[in-house]
Amino acid sequence: MPTFLHPALLWGLPIVAVPVLIHLINMMRHRRVHWAAMEFLLVSQKRNRTWILLKQFLLLLMRMAIVAAVVLVVAQPVLRGELGSLFGRNKTHHIVLLDDSFSMSDRWADTSAFAEARQVIERIAHEAGQQAEPQTFTLLRFSQAGRTALGTQPDLHEEQIDSQFGSRLREVLERLESSHLSVGPTAALEAIEQLLGDENDEKRIVYLVSDFRAREWSRPGDLKNQLRRLNELGARLHLVNCVDAVRPNLAISDLRPAEGTRAAGVPLYMEVAVQNFGPAPARNVSVLISADDLAQPAVQVAEIPAGKAVRQRFPVHFATAGEHRVAVRLETDAVEPDNSRYRVMKVPADVPVLIVDGDPAAVDARYLAAALAPGGPVQTGISPQIEKPRYLSLNPLETFRSIYLLNIERLDESAVDALEGYLSAGGGVGVFLGPRSSARVVNEQFYRDGRGFFPLPVSGEATLAVDRLQNAPDVEVGQHPIFRVFAGGRNDFLSSILVSRYFAVPRDWKPAENSGMEVIAKLRNRAPLVVERAYGDGRVIAVMTTLAPTWNNWARNNPSFVIVMLEMQSHLARRPKGDDPKAVGAPLVVELDPSRYEPQVRFTTPDQGATAATPGTATPTAQGVLTTSLPDTAVSGIYEVELVRNDGERELRLHAFNVDAEEGDLKTVGGPDLASRLQGVDYEYNPAALFQHTRQDIAGYNLAEPILFALILLLIGEQILAWSASYHPPTGRPVPRPGGAA
Repeated sequence: MPTFLHPALLWGLPIVAVPVLIHLINMMRHRRVHWAAMEFLLVSQKRNRTWILLKQFLLLLMRMAIVAAVVLVVAQPVLRGELGSLFGRNKTHHIVLLDDSFSMSDRWADTSAFAEARQVIERIAHEAGQQAEPQTFTLLRFSQAGRTALGTQPDLHEEQIDSQFGSRLREVLERLESSHLSVGPTAALEAIEQLLGDENDEKRIVYLVSDFRAREWSRPGDLKNQLRRLNELGARLHLVNCVDAVRPNLAISDLRPAEGTRAAGVPLYMEVAVQNFGPAPARNVSVLISADDLAQPAVQVAEIPAGKAVRQRFPVHFATAGEHRVAVRLETDAVEPDNSRYRVMKVPADVPVLIVDGDPAAVDARYLAAALAPGGPVQTGISPQIEKPRYLSLNPLETFRSIYLLNIERLDESAVDALEGYLSAGGGVGVFLGPRSSARVVNEQFYRDGRGFFPLPVSGEATLAVDRLQNAPDVEVGQHPIFRVFAGGRNDFLSSILVSRYFAVPRDWKPAENSGMEVIAKLRNRAPLVVERAYGDGRVIAVMTTLAPTWNNWARNNPSFVIVMLEMQSHLARRPKGDDPKAVGAPLVVELDPSRYEPQVRFTTPDQGATAATPGTATPTAQGVLTTSLPDTAVSGIYEVELVRNDGERELRLHAFNVDAEEGDLKTVGGPDLASRLQGVDYEYNPAALFQHTRQDIAGYNLAEPILFALILLLIGEQILAWSASYHPPTGRPVPRPGGAA
């Protein structure tokens, strides 16, 4: 027996009797009139009475069938069980793709987007469980789809929906929470075909339960193609939106050290960026700070404009060398995971700096060393090492945080190669020219038509004429970091600098496009004095005059000299390797030197204690190192890796993992906008609060479509039969009228 998706509409079946009633009413209205011409027609009719009555009876039945077909099309009968399987698929597979990115933690009132999603999933399973036909259920979270290391792992895969399924599903859903990941539906949609295989005996219904943030759905080109592909495979699509409105949200989008010398016992500034994703300005925002788990004074941000980020500096101080934890946090708002950010600061005991002086007397080097490490109560954390040019060719350079070349006459080719390799790897080099410098060597060996590390060509030594009229300062600086403290207005320290000689550039020379060269200080005659250029991952700062007071008086009792040298050192210093935080979800890879470490490793994640640490064993690679990894870093925070050295001592390494702050942008794409972006895709869209599993999705064969085609045939047949059963005079002959008149 068939069932009906809309059984209440079957009350319309009595309308089938309307054609019979119309016929009976018309019979009651007939009057018997004796008419001579009609007597002849009655005689003729008696001869064909049976055929005429049959046509009229068939016509009446067809009209009754048409009314019944209209009612049945609307009520939608469905064939069940074995009878239904003869016509179509008899099993339904419900596939739920659950968005568990951290934007789904969006909270309002006493619920959240993820809580709404759980309720929708329970309603889907409950409705499916009411059906007599086989129903299966698959639940796949976005975060579990297409993971490189572990592969796709559904929480439920083709589970049979039986009387116990509801309790099993609730147990699974109670364990699930929104993650700290920024994941979209792409990988989950790609995983469907691999999970389902090529079964053709089931109906598939795909439910995309998400918050439809504008970040992914404002331009859903690839998503649109994936959804259309599911249409082509015969799957029905339901898009369920789990948020009811767009709420304001603040996120910490960045945490990094400001430029400065990083060494034990030396004050350091860090910089935090707070992003306002809301439509209105945020005022009086407090940023809570902790260093090595100790609370620090909070940072107050007066105002953050709508859609903008504001950066704020704060000081930290680490008395000892090693790895240190820094965490910043906002007060609770709509989304929690983006309110925190973490950083591991690797602080050395001191900062080694190499100073190479071309003059055997090393006059320039002594001035620079005194500025970088004055000694006494002033602690800069910088450890200068003065060497001759040959040192560059004979020793590794990667241990130095920066290198200075002072008054160099020439360098061996191997020294130039070593310097350029150091720069390409992210090093910083400062160059001061002087009397021993040669324009030919600078151009041919250091500059090399822009291929070398020196930023620009030089034409030779030049004299800066004395300004006897305007009394303008010899040096003009801009907003570059090494001169930032002196920018804005006249500065007595800089105005007292006198430059007598310098290296000039050719008159017709202009920097090539995209050369990366920037003039950051000029002489009074507009000639470049200090220039910067990026080289590989590193940077070079070149000064066209001497460091020692040979061609200028800068290093002689001028406080600005020490300040600029320290700022230059901060700007050039290389950032320690592995210092940048990683994104949540990326694997934590550990490489060990087998000559120093045992292969046993223990990982501790931010959401577990030391007693729940995950053990691991490093294995050797072709490169001769031991490597292991923690593939699942699903929570933001500081991860600990405990190593065992060959001498039995334990060593702790720290790694920071942070969320993608852009996921905290809670702007959504609503139903009408989604429809315009997904034109050509067949789907149903519902808010989570209004979603009800429609009965037209259940198993069995829906007869509405074949009945509709039958209705069309009935209408065509009714017209043909009605025409056949009526009287039609021959074309071109007059129609007889009563009384024999033509």
